[in-house]
Amino acid sequence: MVLEKLKTERVKIALIGASNDKEKFGNKIYLDLRLKGYNVIPINPNEELIEGDKAYSSLNVIDKLPDIVNFVVPPPIAMKVAQEAVKLGIKYLWFQPGSESKELEKWLSNTNEIKYLINSCIMVDTR
Repeated sequence: MVLEKLKTERVKIALIGASNDKEKFGNKIYLDLRLKGYNVIPINPNEELIEGDKAYSSLNVIDKLPDIVNFVVPPPIAMKVAQEAVKLGIKYLWFQPGSESKELEKWLSNTNEIKYLINSCIMVDTR
């Protein structure tokens, strides 16, 4: 369902773990999606700018909520932010490889109002 949404609409994607560090996937994914024309919102509580774009400390400080939240952070952070996203009413969550955990998967399977992808690379799936 998340992929269908990406293909059919101009969506806004929040990237949890966006980074200025060229070695991290948070930077590679951010630049890749931006290059492909997606509206990407960088989320990182430790940065004011990501690749020259305004970064946000969390989802709850963004003016207009994203359609999709993509996670490129460790599992404990992914769980915390996913729960925040659901409380905010965000319906589509996408977890990059390495951001998932058994605890997260169990929680997601019991959360009916959302659609999600686990262990799926957004750079590969948006080619």
